[in-house]
Amino acid sequence: MNYKVIIRMPISINEVPELREHVGWDRRDEDYPTLFERCNFWAGVRDENNKLIAFGYVCGMGLEHGYMEDLIVHPQYQGRGIGVELVKGLLRESDRFGLKIITVSYEKNKTKFYKECGFTPGSGGLWQAPK
Repeated sequence: MNYKVIIRMPISINEVPELREHVGWDRRDEDYPTLFERCNFWAGVRDENNKLIAFGYVCGMGLEHGYMEDLIVHPQYQGRGIGVELVKGLLRESDRFGLKIITVSYEKNKTKFYKECGFTPGSGGLWQAPK
């Protein structure tokens, strides 16, 4: 099947938390629907049964720079190129939206994937608020 990346796809508030859970992440139910109200745009992919199988979004101030987050592909659909198409779709929309710089954080073992998507690896840092 040919999976289509849809920008601003209608997504119910429980679908992304369920997808997050499938990949072993915290559900973060409290983030939805606020995320859809605050991010610049998002994209999703559905399977032949209309189930959400991939998701990602870009956030930022709407100026030149944006940040890509929560790139998720359901484990049963990984390795089929859906993730690459999702990222490239988000990057095309970023360009259309006027964002000229997109950053993303990822684990070192994902470097090849992000290079394939057009990112240049670099160094950075992470700050987290104390719990």
